[in-house]
Amino acid sequence: MTFTTLAITLAFVCIPLVLSKALNLQLGKDVIIATIRAIVQLLAIGYVLQLIFDQQNVVFSFLMVAIMIAVATLNARKKGAQINGITWKLALSLCVIEAIVMSVLVGFHIVPATAQYIIPLSGMAIGNSMVMSILFLNRFTAEIEAHEQEVELILSLGGTPKQAIHRQLITSIKASMLPTIESQKTIGLVQLPGMMSGQIIAGADPVQAVMFQLLVQFMLLTTASVSSVLLGFLSYRTLFNQKLQIIPEKFTGQ
Repeated sequence: MTFTTLAITLAFVCIPLVLSKALNLQLGKDVIIATIRAIVQLLAIGYVLQLIFDQQNVVFSFLMVAIMIAVATLNARKKGAQINGITWKLALSLCVIEAIVMSVLVGFHIVPATAQYIIPLSGMAIGNSMVMSILFLNRFTAEIEAHEQEVELILSLGGTPKQAIHRQLITSIKASMLPTIESQKTIGLVQLPGMMSGQIIAGADPVQAVMFQLLVQFMLLTTASVSSVLLGFLSYRTLFNQKLQIIPEKFTGQ
């Protein structure tokens, strides 16, 4: 693909712009900003990755993964501003995800320990974990706000914070995991994933592309479950004060 053919694909951007204008959705500015950011960010990362791949230096790979974790943490923490220490909790969760994924993939020699494999797979794991964390935080804070009186009732009857918040915590974890699980149920029937399609377009053996995509799907299932569970159990205690009372101003703005 050349820059000329890439420019032609901007026709796809024109369609949502026209619809936004016609229906007065007021999304034109957001679409334009998102498009410009995508072009700049992806082209920049393309040249950076080319440099890293050429150098084959493990330090560069480590720095790239660290930047991914930092950016994902800063983006996701906005959704959990009510939770004390949410920044380090998110960073820890993402680091644990990265450690688990690389331990399996590199430790069992499933993929070579090179930047060409480590960085893209780390990006998928960290990106998916970030999305799952945002989904969890959105649902968790909403659940607590909606059931604050129920939580306070359990606490007043002698329940522990864990018992009082258990149902909301489990509901939020399940809700954040469901998109990944449901997507995996229909993969290959409803959708052909981007990585597999890209490999096939590049001329790879379709069966090999499928096997690599399955690796990614199984990896994403782990990131969805571990990130939600770990973040949930790290976060819920900070919603209570030293007297084991829920802190209402975290959710009601009091």
